[in-house]
Amino acid sequence: MTYLPGLKREIIEFPILKLNGRTMEIESTFHMYVQPVVHPQLTPFCTELTGIIQAMVDGQPSLQQVLERVDEWMAKEGLLDPNVKSIFVTCGDWDLKVMLPGQCQYLGLPVADYFKQWINLKKAYSFAMGCWPKNGLLDMNKGLSLQHIGRPHSGIDDCKNIANIMKTLAYRGFIFKQTSKPF
Repeated sequence: MTYLPGLKREIIEFPILKLNGRTMEIESTFHMYVQPVVHPQLTPFCTELTGIIQAMVDGQPSLQQVLERVDEWMAKEGLLDPNVKSIFVTCGDWDLKVMLPGQCQYLGLPVADYFKQWINLKKAYSFAMGCWPKNGLLDMNKGLSLQHIGRPHSGIDDCKNIANIMKTLAYRGFIFKQTSKPF
């Protein structure tokens, strides 16, 4: 995301991993960078936080185009079939409760129904482990004796860490359930 205090944030990376709910193995990956339109120039803060540089977003599809490609990918992966159960898993509620709906509203874009329910991994972890992970993925990895994968705040690396944490919790017998409230 790009961020300037007092101004709109924008999504600049859109990663999704399809995780098999039985084996907990990654079956497919969707990953695209997004051209910011409100603040086309990334700030030094954003680059330092995410590792994403200007050249990685210049010339990339708009959020609308990326969301269309997400829908195509979801269909290709069979995730839009009403007989297939699937749900997004995020590290916190921010991404799907605030960021995506807020940017879609700002740009006049609809939010697909499949983005309106999710599992907050922080809540799932706290149910499973009995403590809240104040520092998100870093604390969850540490609490489960897992090595952190990649760079913190890299969307695709965050997805890999989420998958690894889910796999570990599932192997310990934890059953994941939706944590978001329908809206």
